[in-house]
Amino acid sequence: MNSETEKAILAGGCFWGAQEILRQQNGVIETRVGYTGGNTADPTYEDVKAGQTGHAEAVEIIFDPSTLSYSDLLRLFFRLHDPTTINRQDSDVGTQYRSAIFFENLEQRSLAEQIRAEVEQSGRWKDPVVTEISPAKGFFPAEDYHQDYLQKNPLGYNCHWLRPE
Repeated sequence: MNSETEKAILAGGCFWGAQEILRQQNGVIETRVGYTGGNTADPTYEDVKAGQTGHAEAVEIIFDPSTLSYSDLLRLFFRLHDPTTINRQDSDVGTQYRSAIFFENLEQRSLAEQIRAEVEQSGRWKDPVVTEISPAKGFFPAEDYHQDYLQKNPLGYNCHWLRPE
């Protein structure tokens, strides 16, 4: 990351599908999947899958804010998953699949709150938006076989798709 890029960390269910959608966006420079928001250092997939670490499966995104603003990235995030289900996306259930935005600074926090309110007031979702907004506190990259999973396994499990604007 350099002075002309920013970082975002977003969690919205299984990280494979979210990463695949995010990596294709104009302005996204790099993505990697991992674990964040928990209370264990260096968790493994097996630790997180067991639901005992408090971590969420997440995608770390390095992006060019002159091409893709943080606000527009968040609007995309709210289209690629269901932000109204607590600790669940599709058939994935557990706190590791929660909807969450992990902010890097106070500006990101403010924008996250603003965009979450915008989505809530849009009327697109019949249920309340439950997306958590929390400070980023450590991102632990997932194992190599999870990185770019759907690039390596095009027919692999994926519960993500972009809903209309």
